[in-house]
Amino acid sequence: MGFDITVFTAAVLLHFTNKNISAIRLYMVQSAAIGLLLLASTLDRFTPLLLIAAIATITVKVLVAPYFFYGLTKRHDLKFSVSTYLNPPVTLAAIAGLLVLTQIDFFTPLVSLGTSEEKLLRLAFATILVSLLLSINRRGALSQVLGILSLENGIVSFALFAGLEQSPGFQLGITFNILIWVIIATVFASMIFRKFGSLDVTSMKKLRD
Repeated sequence: MGFDITVFTAAVLLHFTNKNISAIRLYMVQSAAIGLLLLASTLDRFTPLLLIAAIATITVKVLVAPYFFYGLTKRHDLKFSVSTYLNPPVTLAAIAGLLVLTQIDFFTPLVSLGTSEEKLLRLAFATILVSLLLSINRRGALSQVLGILSLENGIVSFALFAGLEQSPGFQLGITFNILIWVIIATVFASMIFRKFGSLDVTSMKKLRD
């Protein structure tokens, strides 16, 4: 149960880190945990193509995506992340509320779909909600991108614990889409910085004038 806790904890800590480098490293740790879960799942129903898909996923999430993000922060000297809409105490209360929300009986049919323990699915579902909050609560474009990628990691962990099998071709397709999306998001973030001198998306309100 260690890797699922790592995935959730990384999603929570992404809300409170003040440095972009730390946020990128947290995403790397979270993605590495997801990668190990994928490898463990691959060993249970081993095929060469499934192993290739798992390795490709780990490579893109743990190495390639952070490479683009590190390049973005270094190119524009983005040491500190942009602030959040909610202050830290309110953010922590919101996260606690989401965690409590996943424990109510309303979601029991959802988390009883898989063969894993129900608490694993509830934790994975909490990761999805916490990551979604991250992408909404952060003002910075980079943090929002990391929030969406963390959300995707949460969905992957939920699918794994629910026992939802995916073909190697489908996994490779998702990995390729993530790679293209990361490249586009990085280019878009660079355009925001060159135009507004910041990755604070609230500065884009000027476009309405």
